[in-house]
Amino acid sequence: MLTDFLADLAARDLVQQMSAPSLADLLSGGPAVAYTGFDPTADSLHVGSLVPLVNLARFQRAGHRPIALMGGGTGLIGDPSGRETERTLLTREQVEANVAGIRRQVERFLDLSPGGALLLNNAKWLCELNLLEFLRDIGKHFSVNQMIVRDSVRIRLETRDHGLSYTEFSYMLLQAYDFLALHDRYGCRLQMGGSDQWGNMLSGADLIRRLRNVEAYALTLPLVTRSDGKKFGKSEEGNVWLDPARTSPYQFYQFWLNTDDADVVRYLKMFTFLPLDTVRDAEQQVRTDPAGRAAQRLLAEEVTRLVHGPEALARAQRATAVLFSKDADYRELSALELQEAFHGAPATMLPAAALGTPAAGVLALVVAAGLYPSKGRARQDVPAGGIAVNNVAVTSPDYVLSAADLLPGGFVILRKGKKHYHVVRVTGT
Repeated sequence: MLTDFLADLAARDLVQQMSAPSLADLLSGGPAVAYTGFDPTADSLHVGSLVPLVNLARFQRAGHRPIALMGGGTGLIGDPSGRETERTLLTREQVEANVAGIRRQVERFLDLSPGGALLLNNAKWLCELNLLEFLRDIGKHFSVNQMIVRDSVRIRLETRDHGLSYTEFSYMLLQAYDFLALHDRYGCRLQMGGSDQWGNMLSGADLIRRLRNVEAYALTLPLVTRSDGKKFGKSEEGNVWLDPARTSPYQFYQFWLNTDDADVVRYLKMFTFLPLDTVRDAEQQVRTDPAGRAAQRLLAEEVTRLVHGPEALARAQRATAVLFSKDADYRELSALELQEAFHGAPATMLPAAALGTPAAGVLALVVAAGLYPSKGRARQDVPAGGIAVNNVAVTSPDYVLSAADLLPGGFVILRKGKKHYHVVRVTGT
């Protein structure tokens, strides 16, 4: 059953630009087909890609047919949009590996059963193009005068130090051809994406109108920002990825849990499928009880479940409850929960045979870990409880790790002060 996709987007403040008001007629006249492209610059998407990905799922839930297009062909060229310098060209093998990684993530969001969403790779048609035929049939419909005033091109042309190669200049032709190919093969008449793609999307819609005499549309979503001006999708560890091997479910959960009050309601609209009434209730809680952070917990739960599933969410919640309790007992956590909670923390290996020997002395370990420059400096912090083993303050500078200190999975967690962690993984246990 069709629902009003555009009205829902507008209510969630997710419509940035729309090429023509008649798009509403297309979407109300029966199931429509729309696509969004994903650039395979890495083997994982990051949280900034969640808006277009969730939007495709929203489109399908509204009764339409979405296409997630992997840029296996355009990824060999590189999109100049938003770039001050030219991308380093990836090999075909790198692009294929990246496409495979992204494909696994996209599959979690869409129903790919027969007649449902499509997951395609533009390498299928772009890598088979004949250059002369492409220039004759497609290139003649593009005005260089119009191309060079596009922001993605103009900014680079004005930057003498970098400029723009013909390779990148041709990207918008290839993206426009994608839209035409999807129209011819699947009846696609709508492209959706970030506002930085507006010019490229209009080129594709115009190409379909010129060659097929059919009205096609472009719809852009706002690029995600933070109210404090900092770049969205960054944590202290760097990019926040959808791949659990890059950003663990615990770290992912914490990223959303730390959302600022000024952003959380907007993010609930953007990144979740929660009814707007529920979002308004959360907004009221932000106003009346900001310290309770109920809206942040709701956001973290919804997005972590969506990306990583209910089991990973449960682990993240359990680790959060334990690690942020006043007297956290790390032994309450499983080996997997510990691994995810301290994913990305500096780590060293210690053979089990070293336990009980000077090599396992706490002062020697914190110096080897780089937490202190010398044993003498570390020794000064012991009386004040500045060094902890498994969240228990060390009371003697002569403390030596033993088998009794091992957590599930053979972990020992060293801490300097309140925020500097180091993981010791005891091997051979």
